[in-house]
Amino acid sequence: MDGAGTDIIGRMDPDPGEFLSMLTEEDAAALRAAGRPRRWDRGTTVISEGDTSDWVLVLMEGRVKVSSHTSSGTEVVLAVRGPGGLLGELSAIDGTPRSATVTALEPIAGIVVRDFPTFLENHGRIAVLLMQLVSLRLRDSDRKRIEYGAFDTTGRVATRLLELAERYGEKTNSGVRVALPLSQDELAGWTGASREAVSKALRTLRDRGLIETGRRRVVIHDIEGLRKRAR
Repeated sequence: MDGAGTDIIGRMDPDPGEFLSMLTEEDAAALRAAGRPRRWDRGTTVISEGDTSDWVLVLMEGRVKVSSHTSSGTEVVLAVRGPGGLLGELSAIDGTPRSATVTALEPIAGIVVRDFPTFLENHGRIAVLLMQLVSLRLRDSDRKRIEYGAFDTTGRVATRLLELAERYGEKTNSGVRVALPLSQDELAGWTGASREAVSKALRTLRDRGLIETGRRRVVIHDIEGLRKRAR
C-alpha cells in the first residue's frame, strides 16, 4: 500500500542530473517545505497515464520507472529516475492528462507538492531551472531516437547498462556493480526490443567477458569495452 505518512523523510544527496541537484540549498528547502511526505511500496503505481492533476512528486528515496503503453499494449520504458528526480511536472503545469505512468521499482519516498504552478510563480529561479531540465530531457529524448535508428539491440542494451552504471554503480574488486531494479521485460521496454532480443544481447556481452548478470543485478567487468560496444 502507498501512504500519506507523517514520518519525516531524511535529506539525501540527489543523483547527478536530477532536478534537486540543480537547486541551491535554499531553493531545495523551499520545495521540500511546500509539500507533504509520502511513501510507496515496490510495484505501486504512483502516477497513472491519462490522469489530470496539479501536483508533482519530488523523489527522495528509491527509484521509479517512467513508462507508457502502445496501442497494442506493449510497455515502453521512457526513463528511470532516482533520488532528486522531479515527476509529473508537465501535466501539473499545462493541465493536460499525464503522458506516462510512474511505478515504484523499489520502496520509495518523496514529497508531493500540490498547485505546482503557483509555487513556480512565487519561485522564479526554480521555474528557470525547470525550463533547463525540460530542455535537457528533450535533448535526451532526441539522443535515444538516434540510438534506436543507428544501434542494434546489443548496442542499445550496452548503452542503457552504462547509463545505470554511471548513475547507480558501485565499484567492487571485480568491476562496477549495478543493483538493477528492472526485469528483463522492463529492460526490453527501455531499449525498444523484445525480451528475447535483450536476453540474447546480455548473453553476447557475457560471452565477451564484459558483464556478469544475476537476479536484478549486473556487474560490469570492462567499462571501456562496454562503451566501445555501445557505439
